[in-house]
Amino acid sequence: MRRRTRPSRPTAPRTDLRTDLRTDLRRARTRASRPGALLAIVGLVATIVLGAVATPANADAIDDRRKAAERQKSANEKERSDAEEVLEGLEGELGAVSDRLLEVRSQLPAARLAVQEAEAEYAKAKREAAIVAARLQDAREQADDLSATIEADSDESARLREAIGQMAREAYRGGGDVSGVSMVLDADSSEDFIQRADLMSQALRTRAQVLDDLQATESGNRNSAERLEAVQTRIGELKDEADAKVAQSKAAKKAAEDAKAKLDALLAEEKEKQAALLAKKGEITAQLARIEQEARRIESDLRKAIEEQKKRDAERAKDPGDPPPSSGTLFVNPTQTRPIVVTSEYGMRFHPVLRYWRLHAGIDLRDYCGNDVYAARSGTVAWTQYRYGYGNQVMITHGTVNGRSLATSYNHLSSFVVKPGAHVKAGQLIARAGNTGTSAACHLHFEVYVNGSTTNPRPYLGL
Repeated sequence: MRRRTRPSRPTAPRTDLRTDLRTDLRRARTRASRPGALLAIVGLVATIVLGAVATPANADAIDDRRKAAERQKSANEKERSDAEEVLEGLEGELGAVSDRLLEVRSQLPAARLAVQEAEAEYAKAKREAAIVAARLQDAREQADDLSATIEADSDESARLREAIGQMAREAYRGGGDVSGVSMVLDADSSEDFIQRADLMSQALRTRAQVLDDLQATESGNRNSAERLEAVQTRIGELKDEADAKVAQSKAAKKAAEDAKAKLDALLAEEKEKQAALLAKKGEITAQLARIEQEARRIESDLRKAIEEQKKRDAERAKDPGDPPPSSGTLFVNPTQTRPIVVTSEYGMRFHPVLRYWRLHAGIDLRDYCGNDVYAARSGTVAWTQYRYGYGNQVMITHGTVNGRSLATSYNHLSSFVVKPGAHVKAGQLIARAGNTGTSAACHLHFEVYVNGSTTNPRPYLGL
């Protein structure tokens, strides 16, 4: 058995084992002669201090990354919305591939953030597990020290008891205990008396010292046993806590791995969809060119209809149901949805993969399949027909307003209620909303033409 330095005995049993750092440091000082234990405590202190310092910084970094991810997600969603309008009217799976690509891109910021947060949680769990493991090791070393102390004290107690027994046997062999009477009667001279008195005094002091040592040793042993029991209880608690922290660390590691796998899958899908889209760029360009050609054909057909409308204007008075030209709001709500809800604006759109600019020549208004669609202003139905990309379309010419010819078109309709050549009034039912053509969902694509060219419908609707 290796020799250990016996710690000084406390005056009262130790019944409270706090787990805070100050208690750990006091324990370390009682075993400062043991390099391994001291290093363990130093490591424990460093881990606690570094963990306490790093946690707020990590939390701030995560918050900053979360805000950045939210900003990136918003930007990606706007990019996705714009790009969807660029490819509006495409047939087949091209639009779906593009939409999925942009949907994946909108998910990437959140997926990257999830990986960072999961990895930070895993790192935190590992730090906490290391702290608990260090405390558990420290408690086990305390238990080893106390066990060694108890063993040494037990040996010392046995030795002292043997010494006391030996003194008793010697006293018995000498005829009993030494007393002051026998010392006087048996003394031959004063010198002999003094010598006998000195021997008796030494014997009494030795016996008293042995008895004191035995009492102190056994008291210290009881105290050590109580401390050992408390430390062993604490070891059990720390073992349970360490097991929980290990399980938490494993769960955090699994979450980080799952988040990373999801991110990798999204990145792989993004690459795949982008490659698929670029591979069909020629096909997409051809379809977009066909849609643009159809738009030009519509404008050409509309100019002819406007010329015919001008001939009729002189013969037809203004419809009293129309908003006055001076009001600026020339149209009534063409949808059954009230108030009007614009889901996509008029303007140029840019596709981030195809690097293609395209005009979204109207505004999309919220409407549901089968809902009523109304004439925005009185006029003449120029045509009701299916147009490539636009689906079922109603075109109405409204004559000259403020010196400029005006017309409106209603697209992606499910059915027609009016026929070409019919005169309609503002707010009159003309069709039912739908999802025909290459529309992604039920809505009304509403366009306004001034002098035969599209313009933003918003101001004409008072929006």
